Parts: sequence; C-alpha cells; structure tokens
Amino acid sequence: MLQRIATWLRERLLILQWMPEYTSERLRGDVTAGLTVGTMMIPQGMAYAVIAGVPPIYGLYAGLVPLLVYPIFGSSRQLAVGPVALDMLIVAAGVGALAETGTDRYVALAILMTALVGVLQIGMGLLRLGFLASLLSRPVISGLTSAASIIIACSQLGNLLGIELGRSQYVHVLIWEAVQRIGETHGLTLGLSLGFIGMLVGLARWAPAVPGPLVVVAVGTAASWFFGLGGQRVALVRSIPTGLPTPQLWDAGLSELNALFPAAVTLALMQFMKDASLGRIFAKRHDYDLNPNQELLGVGAGNVVGSLFQGIPASGSFSRSAVNDQSGAQTPLANAFAAAVIALTLLFLTPLFYYLPVPALAAIIVVSGLGLIDLRELRALFRTRRREGYIALFTAGCTLLIGVQEGILLGIGASVLAVLFRISRPNVAELGHVPGTRRFRDLDRFEQATRLEDILILRVDASYSFANADYFRDFLLEQSQREGREVSVVIVDGSSINALDATAVEALYSVANRMEEAGIEMHLTGLIGPVRERVRRSGLHERVGANRFHLDPHAAVVQVLARWDEQDDESRLDRYLTTTDRDKKASTPTAS
Repeated sequence: MLQRIATWLRERLLILQWMPEYTSERLRGDVTAGLTVGTMMIPQGMAYAVIAGVPPIYGLYAGLVPLLVYPIFGSSRQLAVGPVALDMLIVAAGVGALAETGTDRYVALAILMTALVGVLQIGMGLLRLGFLASLLSRPVISGLTSAASIIIACSQLGNLLGIELGRSQYVHVLIWEAVQRIGETHGLTLGLSLGFIGMLVGLARWAPAVPGPLVVVAVGTAASWFFGLGGQRVALVRSIPTGLPTPQLWDAGLSELNALFPAAVTLALMQFMKDASLGRIFAKRHDYDLNPNQELLGVGAGNVVGSLFQGIPASGSFSRSAVNDQSGAQTPLANAFAAAVIALTLLFLTPLFYYLPVPALAAIIVVSGLGLIDLRELRALFRTRRREGYIALFTAGCTLLIGVQEGILLGIGASVLAVLFRISRPNVAELGHVPGTRRFRDLDRFEQATRLEDILILRVDASYSFANADYFRDFLLEQSQREGREVSVVIVDGSSINALDATAVEALYSVANRMEEAGIEMHLTGLIGPVRERVRRSGLHERVGANRFHLDPHAAVVQVLARWDEQDDESRLDRYLTTTDRDKKASTPTAS
C-alpha cells in the first residue's frame, strides 16, 4: 500500500523526479533566469492587473504563490508562470458583468474565479481530459488573440488621454466614447503616454536585451517625483500595500459560482491550450517530454493555492517564457526564483511605486497588447487552408463586436461546423492503373495512371459514417452513371475507411441495390479488420456476396477480368497482367 502511494506521488509530484539530480550548474541557470523574469514581471504584473480591473498589487500577488506551486507539478522546464494579458481580458469580461470595476466585490469575484479555474484544471488533469483543449483550434486561438490585443489596447484609451472613460469589452464602444470626449484630453498625460510608448518600441527594436517595461517604470516614477506630475493632474498609482499577501478563504455563493462558471471554463481551456502549445515548443527544442495532464495539475494547483493568497489567474507567458529560456532556465524551479524577486518587491519596494504614472502602465499594456497581433500566423492559415483563415477572421470579428466569451464560443462552433462539413464531403478519388505495377493511383495526381475499360475504381479518403453516407452513396451512383462510358463494375477501395457506422452500412445496402438494378456490380477492397467485422455482422457481406470482397483493387480486377474472359472467350486478363508484369524494376511513381 505504501509502495503504491509512493509511486502515485512520484508520478504526480514531478519535483521528486528531477530534484535528486539537481546540480549546481542547473542552479546557476535557474537563478539567472528567475531573477531576469522576476524583474520583468514587476511592471507587467501591475499593468496586467489593470486590464483585469483590479488594483496593481493583485498582479504582483499573482506572480508569487503560483510560481512556487507550479515547480512541484509542472513538466515544462522553461515555462514562466504569472499574470498574462489575455487571461486578464477574460477575467474582466466574466467578472465585469457581475460587479462594478474597482469595488471590493469585484476583487473578491476575480479571486473566486481564479479558484474556480484552478479547480477545473485540476479536475481535467486528474481525469486526463487534456484533449478537451483541442476544441480551441489554431484558427480560434489566432483570431481570439488578434482581437483581444485590439481590445486590450483600446481599453487604455482613457488612461492614455487622461480622461475618465467607462469600461467595456467592445472596441466600438470604447473608441466612440473616446472620440466624443476627445476635447477633454489632458495634454501632459497624452504627451507622457506617447513618450513611454516610443521608449518601449525603441528599446524593443534597438536594445532588445534591455527590459523596456522596467525602464519605463523607473523613468516614469523618477520623473513623476522630480517634476511633481501628480500635482499637474497626471494620474498616479499612489499607495500600494506593503508586505506579503495573507491567506483568506473565498467568499463564495452558489449564485456567483454559477455566474462565473462559463468564463472560468473558457479561461481554464484557454490557459491550458496556450501553456501546452508553448510547453511543446520548449520540450522539442530541449529534447524532453511534456505531459499535458501534468501541466493542467501544475497551473491548476497554482491558481487554487494562489487564490487563497489573493492572487488573480496565472498561466504561462509567451514573452517571459522566451526570456526564461534565453536566460538559461534548466528546471521549473526558475519560477521560484522569480517569485523571490516579487516577494522582495512586496516587502521592501512597493512604496517606490507611489509616484508611478498611470500612463506608464497604460503604455506597457498597449505595447504588450498590440504585440499579440500575429499577421504572419494569419497569412500562414490562409496559405495552408483558406477556410481556417476565414475562421480566424470570424472569431476575431465576433470577439470585437459581440464579446470575448461569445467570440470564443462562436469560433469553436465555426471550427466544429467546418470539420463536419469536411467530413460530410470527403475526398473520393477515381483511381487508374499504373503500368508496370499492380498499383492504382489517383488519376488527377498521377499522369502515368490509366483507366480500365468498363471498370470504375474509386477510393474514399475518410471514415464512412452518418455524416457522409448520403453524399458517398449519391457520388457512387452518379459517378457510375455519368462516366461517359459503359461501366459494368465499380470497385471501391476502402483501405482509407477506418470506421463504419449503422447509417453508412444502410447507405451501402442502398448503393448495392441501386447498382444491381442498373446492372452494375459493386466490389469492396482493402477493408481493415474492424470494418470487415462490422460488414459481416450487419449482413452486408452476405448481401453483396463473399466473392466481391478483395484484398486490394488488383485482386478485384483480376477476378472480374477472369470471369469476363470465361464468358466471352477473350484475353483481357492476359493483357492486364502483361501491363502489371512489364518493367518490374521500375521505381514507384511519384505524384505529379
């Protein structure tokens, strides 16, 4: 019993697997990476908390406890955990409908949502439901990220212009209100905002090794103190609590949990999809295995425990993970050293942020947000499959005009419909014989392939199910009747069919009956074991005839031609076999 418990703990607590082999070399890499990422996280965490609609201090709280919990469970060695801009947008969308931004109730609900997200992720990890994240396809993620970046940037228009604007997740509402009140713009605030944005863009372009957000925070705070910007109507962060967060139980009611549940599910899947994708990049680069279900446990446990210490949602960050890797992170423990930087900041440095100008945080948010737009990804989607590019644009449009959660749901729906449409219209290729071989290949792709007289050979490139049964039935009948030549036999190469449901079996019955009425034989070849068993149990094998099931198209052609030769005393089989035996040493043809 104890042995099984120890084995289970070792499988779940991955720190027990790599910590015994921890070396001083790994320690140096983790310390360097942790200090770098922790320093980078200070301004980002505070800025991202503003996106979520909570005071900046909660962004620092999110960069503390989750970073200490993740190394215990996580399997990614380079993933840097903490607050992320996109996550904060979903928090704002979910909590903003239930409470007024900035109130104690709003903060309590944001923390409650963090706990709910963590519980969902832990449950998914224990039940090995990581595959559910596949609902968020690449086009949906791309569209959501692009739209979210615009929403994040536009959410800071008020702080950039120095005017009070209402909060909204709708870009057109934010822009229209800003346009209506453009005359109230505070010139000094706007000038500072543009200067900070220019500083961030310039440093990223000409001095990428310099942490731009930290420089902006330092310069902005010093300038604010020296020039007394607070007295010139420039908004300041002002008082930030000093000290580590104290543990507090959630203030949860069933009605709040129900109301937050849809947004929590969205965020739980979104975080996992992002973390798994990011983790795979580093796992492949450094040649180790990533366990998706362990990632759910690691991030989920970090969110649950972090919420007890007043943290908002935390997950893997693209930018900080890249820096973490470049700085030499060797194990997940680099996150713990980053947390140490945040802890020191909370204990000793928060008074320094009193003079931090809000336009500096707004500039960091705008530049970080717009940096999420990936036009190359969108072009790649259109280049790979145009339909996926349109799904990304559809998701982005719905997110901008209808809402974040609605955009995600509609994007998922569009992806599912696209998959169903593709399944319902499978590729059915007409095959021709390749001279000198016993192979049959797609006539549209192989110039060498030729049709056989009176025989039509088709290949189905999909599972055969209720979704495409009618389409395939109609295709077979129409193709056999509209060939422009007399067709006596239709051979269906089923080697690509890996499933056959009851509706598909019924459709095959219908095809066999209709072809028999038209004087056309139907033969099936290459069926795999499970499909053959399904055909036998359904009675289709007996209905069509055992002599019409073959190993491959070649065997079917040989049998048909041999029977025809017996009936009319010709030598079509000999002519066919001559073409298969000729040039035996010819190499396998390639697609044109």
